[in-house]
Amino acid sequence: MRIQEIIDIIESFAPLHLQADFDNSGLTCGDACRELTSALLCLDVTEEVVNEAIELGANLIISHHPLLFRGIKQVTPATGVERALILAIKRDIALYAAHTNLDVVERGVSGRVADKLHLSRREILHHEGDLHSPHGYGIVGELETPVESRDFLKRVKEIFHCPVLRHTAIHTPFIRRVAVCGGAGASFISAAIARKADIYLSGDFKYHDFFLAENHLIIADIGHHESEQFTKDIFYELLTEKIPTFAIRISGINTNPINYL
Repeated sequence: MRIQEIIDIIESFAPLHLQADFDNSGLTCGDACRELTSALLCLDVTEEVVNEAIELGANLIISHHPLLFRGIKQVTPATGVERALILAIKRDIALYAAHTNLDVVERGVSGRVADKLHLSRREILHHEGDLHSPHGYGIVGELETPVESRDFLKRVKEIFHCPVLRHTAIHTPFIRRVAVCGGAGASFISAAIARKADIYLSGDFKYHDFFLAENHLIIADIGHHESEQFTKDIFYELLTEKIPTFAIRISGINTNPINYL
């Protein structure tokens, strides 16, 4: 089996043309025509993850976040990104990322968050371009029965393994309608309000973003990494369903750069 066959499976699920203009999904480095040994799945590519792939004998790393997101003008050991790239190239390890194209598909990143919360009657939170398109950022759905607000927040904290959970004032006693967006979703607060969500779960909210709630809904920051941690499971299930004998491992490296005291 060649690396390209794995890429084809991923892109049949999350087509590359769906990625945002600013993104850099796809094959970052490596030869897609090479014979595949095995693959390692991760959220972020770091030096530690590349070394893990070397130890496991994997010559393909599949990540959610692209290693090269912003342009670089030299490749030296000056930064972690450059060191990871140098190591991957030296050891002939291909790097592939499915980022915003995986964000906007129905069963992608936000879809998996909605699965964890058992949301039904789902709609896209924010359409990109065509309002009738099946693709877009975030999900709005409903719980089967209303849940007391504090109990729901405690449940979210447990499900997503959040060390802390930042949120706005709890102005409503029960949660029924839930909006979610994996990653950094602050730009879709107004969409969550317009969709009459009781609560909006995402990551990377800034101080002033919380003021936008204005008691229309609860904003809860579950963390960028925490909201996307199950992306590796999406890759795993997709690939093993298509190729049951495929040699694949989920990285055991915690790449979350944020620590809590």
